[in-house]
Amino acid sequence: MKTTLPEPAGLIEGFEETYREQAARFSGAGQAWQPVHTVYVPADRVSATTVDEWGRAATELLHEHLFSPGELPPLCGLDPDLAAPVHERVRRKLRIEPVEDLRIDFEDGYGRRPDAEEDRHVEGAAEAVAAMTRAGTLPRRWGLRVKSFADGDPVRSVRTLDGFLTEVLRRIGELPPGFTVTFPKVLMEGYLRQFARCLEALEGAAGLPECVLRFEIQVEAPQTVAFLLRSPDLVPSLGGRLAAAHFGVFDYTAACGLPPHEQRLDHPVCDHAREIMRIAFAGTGVELADGSLAASPASNSAKDVHALWARHAQLVAHSLSNGFYQGWDMHPSHLVSRYATVYAFHLAHYEEYSARVEAWEQRREAGGGVMDEPATIKTMAAALARADHALLDRPTSGETGLGLPLRR
Repeated sequence: MKTTLPEPAGLIEGFEETYREQAARFSGAGQAWQPVHTVYVPADRVSATTVDEWGRAATELLHEHLFSPGELPPLCGLDPDLAAPVHERVRRKLRIEPVEDLRIDFEDGYGRRPDAEEDRHVEGAAEAVAAMTRAGTLPRRWGLRVKSFADGDPVRSVRTLDGFLTEVLRRIGELPPGFTVTFPKVLMEGYLRQFARCLEALEGAAGLPECVLRFEIQVEAPQTVAFLLRSPDLVPSLGGRLAAAHFGVFDYTAACGLPPHEQRLDHPVCDHAREIMRIAFAGTGVELADGSLAASPASNSAKDVHALWARHAQLVAHSLSNGFYQGWDMHPSHLVSRYATVYAFHLAHYEEYSARVEAWEQRREAGGGVMDEPATIKTMAAALARADHALLDRPTSGETGLGLPLRR
């Protein structure tokens, strides 16, 4: 082949350095399991039976108000053909693994307490974790939310984390897998590096493996969104400790001056913030999670319970359609609508995506006039992997509870 340029390599001087920088900034998101929700429980209310209690409460609501699969489609907006398998799947999930991610809250849900009282609740929370570990009920992901540095008392925040880890290690002898820390209301970028240094110091003092202590940032203010955009080196600067970014709908909408009745997850202001989060963390491997619905059924009547499920299902579906596959659940009733909507979302296109990916791999037409691009195939393969993870109760089997083979 004839070419015109004599030495093209000389024109791209510095490529190796740029390529290394790309690898550092955009390590890429793997197909590791991500929980579909995070359940927040105030530290003074958490106990060894918290997960079981949430599962029982949700199951009772399901049996009382959604006993027939035929009631699911109008509530959750799913295909009637999926009603039976989704309903059965929800029943099984609530029995086997009602909570995938548990966060013990020492911040807004807990409030300000005297130091001695918070210290007692730290010890109680650690004992609850130890008891759940012994019973095999500790969720696959778990941890605590500390107080914000923005509140002006970082020492209390670090003391709580230190005491909690110390007590967990003393009672169990090791740190159970899946631990993470939620770091809320990050108004200043500097707080992130300060907190990362605290985690590093705790690892050394406790004899823990390097970078086993990771944290998730809560995006709860316009100031946070602003520095996410202007800090392209943020993730690598934290040395691999930033695991996730969670959107805080109520603090964020309040900070934006929205009236109380517009503080909702599907408000355009929230859509904008989530899109900035997506841009800021694209390709970094940092997980994204959405916010919550701060509501419970107004009463135990079928009308009120169904209304709560319908609204929550709308919000979960909104998050899923926008590529946010995890959210917060604040009440046991949310487990029913969360799992029903998540299962329906993943099952709706599973067979179609499988057939199209298989056709692409075999270099044949998918049929139906479909012309897939490589990027679409990659997205469908990722969607199938995410569906496999979501449909597994625990990662102990080679197939999902619905007989769908896990894609490797």
